[in-house]
Amino acid sequence: MQYNPGWNGSSVNLLHVRAAGPADSLHYVWSSIGAPAVLLVATRSPSSALRVNWTQLLSPSPAGAVWIDPPDSVVYSTAVVFTKLFEFTEAKPSGELFYPTYDLSEFSWDSLNHTLNHTALTAELSGAPATDPGGSFANGSRSIDDEYTPTIFEVLSLVAESQNGSSTLGFLQWKATAYGSRSPRREDGIRCRAQGLQVANWTLPASSIVQAYFGDSLGSTCTVSALNVSFGGEEGQVYQEKRYLSWSVLLGFGQPPRDTFSVLVISITAMALGTPLAMLLLGSCLVLLARRRRYSEYEPIN
Repeated sequence: MQYNPGWNGSSVNLLHVRAAGPADSLHYVWSSIGAPAVLLVATRSPSSALRVNWTQLLSPSPAGAVWIDPPDSVVYSTAVVFTKLFEFTEAKPSGELFYPTYDLSEFSWDSLNHTLNHTALTAELSGAPATDPGGSFANGSRSIDDEYTPTIFEVLSLVAESQNGSSTLGFLQWKATAYGSRSPRREDGIRCRAQGLQVANWTLPASSIVQAYFGDSLGSTCTVSALNVSFGGEEGQVYQEKRYLSWSVLLGFGQPPRDTFSVLVISITAMALGTPLAMLLLGSCLVLLARRRRYSEYEPIN
């Protein structure tokens, strides 16, 4: 894991995580320069490396400032940009009424340097609007930990389609719920809605890391799509009551993981279903044995 590789300052955030295999490597590049984004690159080389031209990356024209060396080792690349935050006040038959949206490219992001954990390979990115008089984002932070809410079974996924037969694809996966508590429970659930995927023909969001890597091919040879995910309650009182919102997302390569039952859950289910059945079978055997002993006490008549 590298933080701002080749740059001595901490006024900007670029976090690079590399996973190397015997014949390939995977690169994850997180950045809050402009709109927060993550770049995912898969290569066929176990020694491929991320290169950054910081002078160009921080300039108004960052195209070409980020690349993978050697360039011909790249077999797949994709990116996800988080542009805006949508919160709807209430749902009506005529449509959803939204609060004013937050443009994440206009946020002020804290330095990742003091939250890096090189052992666990984790970091925490916190930000707030540049003008936030109410301080509503003062305690905010973007975690994927959802282990305390296993009862939410609806999972939504976006999976890239292969155009050249490559098996290395990217995915985006999340549960169809958000939470209104720092310690999420089922009763803290907040409705999460996702609209259909649309082709993004409008002006692309200002994300330096994405523009720096894809350059002029962004929007021409690369497919750019958009998805709106909104949060809120049926009656519009969820924010007044909870005053907190958390949402979990999983990013990765390959096929998204499928929900399966753990060995513990299978064991508990087997015991819950098997114990009554075993007791019924045992009771039936005891009844049959008792009847057989009762009839065997009589002597046969000649």
